[in-house]
Amino acid sequence: MARGRALLAVLAVLIAASAQHLKREASFTISLRAADNITVTIKLKPGVLPACLIRVKSGPRPELKIRPGENVTLSFTCNTPEKYLMMEIQKNIDCVSGPCPFGDVHLYPPGLPRLNRIFIWDVKASTKAGLELKFSAPLRQIQPGEMCPDLVSYNINSCIDKATVNIGTFCRNGSVSRVKLLGGVIMSLHLPWNLTVATSGFNIANRSSIKRLCIIESILKGESSIMLMSPNYPLGFPEDELMTWQFVVPSNMRASVFFHDYSLSNCERKEERVEYYIPGSVSNPEVFKLSDSQPANIAGSFNMSLQGCDQDAQNPGVLRLLFQVIVQHPQIDESCVGLRWCESRIYSLSVPKTITQLPVQLHKFIWKLIAPEEINIEITSPSLKLRQHLPEQNCNTSYSYSIISATPETEMNVGIFCPGGAIEKIQLRNNITISLKTFGKGFLNESNHQDLKMSFVPHIKDECTFTVSPDSKAKTYLQTPNSHYGLPPYVSISWYIIVPSKQVARLGFSTDRMGITCETGRAYVNIKEQMPGAEETVRREDELLPQPRNMHYNFWVNISNCKPVDPMQLSLKFWVTFVEKQIDLAVIVGVLAGFGVLAAIGLTVCCIKKKKKKSQNPMVGVYNTNVNTQMPGKQRLFKKDRKTNESHVYAVIDDAMVYGHLLKESNGSVTPEVDVYQPFDGPMGSLPPSPPPFSFRKDVKHSPNTEEPPLLAETDHDAYTFAHQKSGELEDNGEGNAKNNGDTSMSLLENKERDSLEE
Repeated sequence: MARGRALLAVLAVLIAASAQHLKREASFTISLRAADNITVTIKLKPGVLPACLIRVKSGPRPELKIRPGENVTLSFTCNTPEKYLMMEIQKNIDCVSGPCPFGDVHLYPPGLPRLNRIFIWDVKASTKAGLELKFSAPLRQIQPGEMCPDLVSYNINSCIDKATVNIGTFCRNGSVSRVKLLGGVIMSLHLPWNLTVATSGFNIANRSSIKRLCIIESILKGESSIMLMSPNYPLGFPEDELMTWQFVVPSNMRASVFFHDYSLSNCERKEERVEYYIPGSVSNPEVFKLSDSQPANIAGSFNMSLQGCDQDAQNPGVLRLLFQVIVQHPQIDESCVGLRWCESRIYSLSVPKTITQLPVQLHKFIWKLIAPEEINIEITSPSLKLRQHLPEQNCNTSYSYSIISATPETEMNVGIFCPGGAIEKIQLRNNITISLKTFGKGFLNESNHQDLKMSFVPHIKDECTFTVSPDSKAKTYLQTPNSHYGLPPYVSISWYIIVPSKQVARLGFSTDRMGITCETGRAYVNIKEQMPGAEETVRREDELLPQPRNMHYNFWVNISNCKPVDPMQLSLKFWVTFVEKQIDLAVIVGVLAGFGVLAAIGLTVCCIKKKKKKSQNPMVGVYNTNVNTQMPGKQRLFKKDRKTNESHVYAVIDDAMVYGHLLKESNGSVTPEVDVYQPFDGPMGSLPPSPPPFSFRKDVKHSPNTEEPPLLAETDHDAYTFAHQKSGELEDNGEGNAKNNGDTSMSLLENKERDSLEE
């Protein structure tokens, strides 16, 4: 029994030794056809000691090269040759002297040892033609030294004459679908020893000359982010070369470009730059410096090109570029299907979290807001409000907004704003661009509190309207847009200032004049409180601006420009402060005294009325019965006859006795004070005051220290006129007023009564 067990142990050892010997002696036969022009090289990995060799008939060796047409059988001297050895399979393709084998590229020869493999295709082609590498599964470019997760990588080199340029190294699972090259190409595929791959994953096609180093096409589907770099990165881009990236983006997505690393060479001629070709843009190509902020929110597909320069031979420097393209859904992805629907929508203008969470600092984010012609855009900041960046009130936040209003012909810089101010909303008539710019790392924390909103509003008459609710404890400064270049000609801007009920606003201008002379039209400053019957203060460009004044109600400030004489520019700044309302003791005394006077007048009227009725001899009110007091074509005003009612009897007060101390004597006659009241029939609060139309403004000289009367709109209401006169002077004074005032101080009914008295 023990002898049997010993025999079995000996047999097991012999079998294991035999298997080990067989494994070590496993052989491979590699046969290469001469027509395929393929060379196979097996060699030690870089930096590895020769612990495993290649055994052929002539003996073990550290490297073996099998040329086209040869047939070689080999084995290895170790059990794990993949740890020490690697294999290169290179195929040379000559497209200059003969036809190119275009189409799918196959992995040949089959039956190779399980080693790390590098398949190399060296394609020689004329610079008058182009080659295209098309990948069945898109690739992702990686930086030098970076490894692909599955250890499968592609490396592309461009060969022009004797110069070789490394286009880049790529992994699987990306967005790069095609690479077009000028001249020849060296394409390599790196495969790990334990991975079995049936195809190369790309094909080669012939293309006409692309007239540049290369074109890299990237197809971006859905929200995504890719990193790309210039050829030879981080070494220098070839001198005076041109290359292009083509980005295929769905039309409903938006792409933004961010430069993360770049350097410039020392140019003798030309200038290094990037150019963008955006389909539909009127300014193609759009040229940017590498130091500029690159385009953002690009709608759909676009091209980006990198152009080198002629470098200084003694100190060429290095041109390199590492950049990122981010594709995401637009912040406003719905189209307006009706004005009411558009006006009911509110959109948030905040930087997406996918951007703020990137490992690099955000420098600028841009929104381009486009409204249909029938409606305009409104920007609000409900909780934070906006502060206009001015020397008197600098922005000390981690970010700011630059707002530009633009038409196809012109643009106007509305201003720079930051959170923490008094501006509740801004309404703009044209399409606008809002650029958020960050300052330092504090934006990462403050980005969570962004509250900028956008909505569509009905058409506004001014170019821009601000709604301002100033801080009652601070001085708020406001300035006209386009301050560096002046308000554009014929542009009107309005501010609606909200005044708290228990406070009084103090309004003042930083200068005493507008500082311009008009070549065409007139420039105006209009100020008007929001209250019935409020007077409107109007100043022209040739007049002094109003002195600081108190405003007790919400009020409008409107500034409208003319066409100034060159090089004058209209730029105005004004300020608003608040104080608590105080009840003046003199006002109280005056009110009480007024009540006393009214009571005395009422008592006097009663007494005189009784006296006049008792005597039945009124001083005025006698009428001529032969005069027709009814207006032609109208129903009678009184149902009773003039004889049967007392509508023609007037209780007349002796003016000299009651009002004598209030009337001014002139040459023994009394000139009555006449006041005309006409009610305001316009809307209050929804629209700013308007200066006269440019084509109808009269060049009338006004005293700079007196306010122009408010412009009165036409109305169907009657104008009521009241006058007190002595009985003996009725006829003379009535005629005098008619001559001097054009009879504008008498109503039609009063004229009829006067005619009756005269007759």
